[in-house]
Amino acid sequence: MVWCSYSTMLHLEHEGVKARGGKCIPIQCDHSKDEDIKNLFDRVSQEQNGQLDVLVNNAYSGVQILAENFGTPFWELDADFWDEINNVGLRNHYICGVFAARLMVPRKQGLIINVSSAGGLSYLFNVAYGIGKEACDRMAVDCAKELRKHNVAFVSLWPGVVQTEMINHFLKSKTYENNREVTLLKKAIENGETPEYTGICVARLAADPDIMKKTGRILIAADLGREYGFTDVTGQQTHSLRELGYILSFLTGNAIFLKWIPSFLRIPYWILSLQGNKF
Repeated sequence: MVWCSYSTMLHLEHEGVKARGGKCIPIQCDHSKDEDIKNLFDRVSQEQNGQLDVLVNNAYSGVQILAENFGTPFWELDADFWDEINNVGLRNHYICGVFAARLMVPRKQGLIINVSSAGGLSYLFNVAYGIGKEACDRMAVDCAKELRKHNVAFVSLWPGVVQTEMINHFLKSKTYENNREVTLLKKAIENGETPEYTGICVARLAADPDIMKKTGRILIAADLGREYGFTDVTGQQTHSLRELGYILSFLTGNAIFLKWIPSFLRIPYWILSLQGNKF
């Protein structure tokens, strides 16, 4: 059974959920309002006898404003920009995590997932975005430390470049047709992930009997695909940001590297982490 707030899936396809053998209960919830979030978890608790197995924190309100202010330096943006990026997308994740943990800890089981991005490692898009994503990652790590003794897992999940409707619309805008970063992003999205790929990752993590071995970690969606042995719904094997061929392809805009460099040639996690080293 899936409980879904409208803020996380505006175009819910009930028949699609049913076709996969599931049951979906959509609930209208404004994730910028603490009372709405509390009422959401109260309803889950009441109707499921206090049982909550998985929470996926993916509500986000900043996509449109990110696109509208792409390339604008932080000092030219007002406080409303910060709130649009990091209220629904960070603060609400913490609040949801609090209410979820209150249900999971007494039962000694559960999984909480923050959907984050590589923007938590180094600069991506703008300052407020990167701070928010790194905070999502740190939240997962620190919450996992306190939850571990209660057998509740908390992880952060990094999808790759996802082919969402909003991203595709943004990339078609003529406003940024000569922007190098946007040009590279267009190339990357040609080999990007469908939105369903992250959902498959969540399902596999939820079914993993050894999920506590992953608690407190940042997980890359494409790496999970190879570990658990699944592909995207298109049948395509997605590319990890650790793959040498993918990195060179993204930096140069030339897909030939993906063709000629084997996917098993990857940089280790410890080298990847150096990109975000603050010392």
